[in-house]
Amino acid sequence: MPIRLHRPALMLAAAAVLLTGCAESTPGTAPASSSPASSPSASVSSPASEAATSLTVEMMSDGESVTDTWTLECDGAAPAGESGAPDPAAACAALADGGIRLFAEPPADTACTMQYGGPQRAAVTGTVDGETVDAEFAATNGCQISRWEALTGLLGPAMAAM
Repeated sequence: MPIRLHRPALMLAAAAVLLTGCAESTPGTAPASSSPASSPSASVSSPASEAATSLTVEMMSDGESVTDTWTLECDGAAPAGESGAPDPAAACAALADGGIRLFAEPPADTACTMQYGGPQRAAVTGTVDGETVDAEFAATNGCQISRWEALTGLLGPAMAAM
């Protein structure tokens, strides 16, 4: 006898599959590289000699031209010195908690919601806990918007950057 799913059960199962695809990857796993050259990217190199967090953000509100630049320095979970980041305390706390994994791309086989949050992009360079960061953020799909929102203290809200 074939199994018959009722419409609400089928919709619930489909939603669970979609949400699972947008979940963050397991800590400690290496992200797969994305193949399209135009997609946001992140690269992480071997640890640097210093364990401080020091980042520079270049915001491109139109997606192409740098419209603003700021820096963030953290001593653990607290900001160190002046910063132009939207919320330095929240940014340092998020970086102390999530570390370098916040800059990782989702695996290439991750199913992401097809939504567009705007043309804005941000380029982040520097170090987190002594590891080199060179990452790009965009609002081109649900996974990328989630990456951006995990660093709202550093980047500002994804939808507000327009």
